[in-house]
Amino acid sequence: MPSTSYLIAVLAIVFSITLALRAVPFAVLGRLRGSAIVQRLAVWMPVGILAILAVTALHGTITTDAHGTWYALLAVAVTAGVHLAFGRRTILSVGAGTAVYVVLLNAL
Repeated sequence: MPSTSYLIAVLAIVFSITLALRAVPFAVLGRLRGSAIVQRLAVWMPVGILAILAVTALHGTITTDAHGTWYALLAVAVTAGVHLAFGRRTILSVGAGTAVYVVLLNAL
């Protein structure tokens, strides 16, 4: 078992690296906020992340369960409908789509 001082040193290094990696983008972003690239990323990045998440999450369902495929497609439609109908509130739309999917999967 490593000594206590060794563990504390490792934790301090890990903490410092993590803090630096999380703080640097915010420090740089302040200077780049007026950039056209950053403004485009602010619009398209959340959509891309949600699309990748949706494809990854639905891939297993669509390839293994026929009923789950229809439930997943209905949940995606609900998510898109809620997102467009209620002012593009991501948390609300993802929550509603997830709730529909879970209810359909467990109730039927």
